[in-house]
Amino acid sequence: MRVLIIGGTGLISTAICAQLLARGDEVTVFNRGQREWRIPGQVRHIRGDRTRHATFERQMAEAGTFDCVIDMICYHPQEAESDVRAFAGRTGQLVFCSTVDVYARPASRYPYCENEPRRPLSEYGRNKRLCEDVFLAAHESGDLRVTIIRPAHTYGEGGSIVHTFGWGTFYLDRMRKGLPIIVHGDGQSLWVSCHIEDVARAFVNACGNSRTFGRAYHVAGEQWLTWNQYHQGVAEALGVPLPDIIHIPTDLLGKIAPRHAAVCVDNFQFDNIFDNTAAREDLGFRYTIQWVEGVRRTVAWLDKHGRIEDSATFPAYDRIIASWKGLAESLAQDLAGLDA
Repeated sequence: MRVLIIGGTGLISTAICAQLLARGDEVTVFNRGQREWRIPGQVRHIRGDRTRHATFERQMAEAGTFDCVIDMICYHPQEAESDVRAFAGRTGQLVFCSTVDVYARPASRYPYCENEPRRPLSEYGRNKRLCEDVFLAAHESGDLRVTIIRPAHTYGEGGSIVHTFGWGTFYLDRMRKGLPIIVHGDGQSLWVSCHIEDVARAFVNACGNSRTFGRAYHVAGEQWLTWNQYHQGVAEALGVPLPDIIHIPTDLLGKIAPRHAAVCVDNFQFDNIFDNTAAREDLGFRYTIQWVEGVRRTVAWLDKHGRIEDSATFPAYDRIIASWKGLAESLAQDLAGLDA
């Protein structure tokens, strides 16, 4: 099969490339050529910027036809419209990497199913929803056969381990040093993570799969962990005791550290658990890499490449903890005996 990946050097797309090459497909990647090249094998590389729409569309016309196009870096509806112009009548299928962030939060029911209302909170989710609309309209009109895949939190070698303040690896350094860690809310909202190998396999199995045309699929983790359990798993993977967990209200974190904690306000504070039934049936999706093992593998990669930051690079962390403890103690003193 002749497959084009728009992207190709990101976390998931690197794993997709590896699996396509392993099964003998002919792979072409299109990207700016600015990221570390980790693709294990021979691929054709077209260098360019997909946000320069006219140039991108001309380059795609010159590249010939493909059995399948996988777009991993389409983030705005204008880019989706450019895809439709570039590939209508020139590919057997377009697979779009969307996100579970297209859904409303909280959900109307749990776990999320693919027909959950799409009313995203974040700008990222809103743009992905608009991209989905462009592709689904193209599918309905017969311009493109489209498959939509919605990963949840994806991690693995080449990436990091997400936490309350995002993706900074200083969090892992804090864990190793036994320093307290901040967890949003009471740490009881549910979260799922899925390793890149399992997520990538779903994309690969979607290629040329007519059962997927016009449909959307979750590809999400299947260990439903509270955030407290999540951090316990990270500590186990690191081989260290779980440090003190400092629970701080999500709304407060959003106000005092809006750049770092915005993801908690829009996402982490809500239960994020998903029904993978459709992906299991049509894409052969299987959750094979358990959380602790996946963290071990990710951290080993980070250590090997010197990517774990010193916790001192985020000095505000300890200031937040100290201020919160002081506020809690002051509040306790002011309200002492209130329920007597």
